[in-house]
Amino acid sequence: MVSRAWSLMRFLIKGSVAGVAVYLVYDQDLLGPSDKTQAALHKAEEVVPPAMYQFSQYVCEQTGLKMPQLPAPPKFNFHLRESWNSGIMTLMSALSVAPSKACEYSKEGWQYLKERAK
Repeated sequence: MVSRAWSLMRFLIKGSVAGVAVYLVYDQDLLGPSDKTQAALHKAEEVVPPAMYQFSQYVCEQTGLKMPQLPAPPKFNFHLRESWNSGIMTLMSALSVAPSKACEYSKEGWQYLKERAK
């Protein structure tokens, strides 16, 4: 009984985290045009490091632990549109070749099984 309740709780927690993530992506228009996505990325680059520093200072004050200084976050200088397009082209080419590759692999599998059956 306890294991079922724990499994249900884990499922609900994971589902709610996934739902919040999807909502935030939709709310911030990250699925829209790439210029909005790039603006959100720049905004995150400006906001996240100070927030992490403040949080680490708060944890140090509350617990008495000394945390080492985190290195500066790397600067990303790439265009999302270009990487998105290359990813989509790679995916589409893989999907277009999939039926012929599946046929080829199944033939190889049958040949292997025939050789092993003898």
